[in-house]
Amino acid sequence: MIYSPTLLGMGAYVPEAVVTNFDLSKRVDTSDEWIVSRTGIKQRHYLAPGETTSDMCLHAAQRALAQAGLASSDLTHLLVATCTPDSYCPSTACTLSAKLGCHGVFALDINAVCSGFVYGVSLVRDILGGNQTAKILLVGADGLSTRLNWEDRGTCVLFGDGAGAAVFSVETAAKLAPGNAVVRDVRIHSDGSLGRLLHIDGGGTSAPYALGDTVGPEYFVRMEGREVFKHAVRNMTAICRETLEANGLAVADVDLFIPHQANLRIIEAVGEKLGVDSSRVFVNVDTHGNTSAASIPIAMTEALEKGRIRPGMRVLVSTFGGGLSWGAALLDF
Repeated sequence: MIYSPTLLGMGAYVPEAVVTNFDLSKRVDTSDEWIVSRTGIKQRHYLAPGETTSDMCLHAAQRALAQAGLASSDLTHLLVATCTPDSYCPSTACTLSAKLGCHGVFALDINAVCSGFVYGVSLVRDILGGNQTAKILLVGADGLSTRLNWEDRGTCVLFGDGAGAAVFSVETAAKLAPGNAVVRDVRIHSDGSLGRLLHIDGGGTSAPYALGDTVGPEYFVRMEGREVFKHAVRNMTAICRETLEANGLAVADVDLFIPHQANLRIIEAVGEKLGVDSSRVFVNVDTHGNTSAASIPIAMTEALEKGRIRPGMRVLVSTFGGGLSWGAALLDF
């Protein structure tokens, strides 16, 4: 029997620099207690000077390829989900392809902000549906520390930098190894009418600039936190239910739930509404903060490394981000 798509390997990377809440309290009017009580975040990682999104992608990609037992020359497609590219042009995917030394591949950036990786899984499914010989690298990566307004303490404490990568192909069940998974379903939605709740405008055609202009708050993350919280909980809960019902499953059939790591209060609220016991919810927001498009693949990689995901388990992931966008994917390991 042919399974499509098949997850063959994963890898993650976070920069070396660890920034604690105490570190932030030296720069912002905040405290460890204030941040932890509202978000569950204790620390996060920031890009080093000169380090780029594609650099993070490279580290994560190399680890995913090694786990999959593939070389970069085996790849046919390379997708990078990010809202913080190295540059407007060329795409970060093209830059990454050069760093990996895989020339001639299909290389494309996608931007669904924090939902980018799950959106990418949907694209992977579509690509493999038309080309069952494809070998696809999907990377979710963001360096939002470069887009933080340090005068906005409610937002600047939330984000960290990182990258997570996954390799997909089509394989028969007989070839599946520990750590491999079949993507049983993936579902995505958006509501552009709510886009102003979470946005970065500066530099785009809606907020153009000229040589010599000063950099204003429009160049940094702006978010209506309470509204985003409500929509995140509501939509992540709804799409998880939609995905399970479409596959004839109940919450009890899920062995591990991996939600977008944005805020511990959101994670707990979604888990409570779904009726998922906390022992079946994976959380690493305390050590990484919100890494945007990297959130889901970093969490999946760490869950595999820590033995939280084992062969025979069913895993449900769900995400929410700017756009507004949200999604869920169901994987059988």
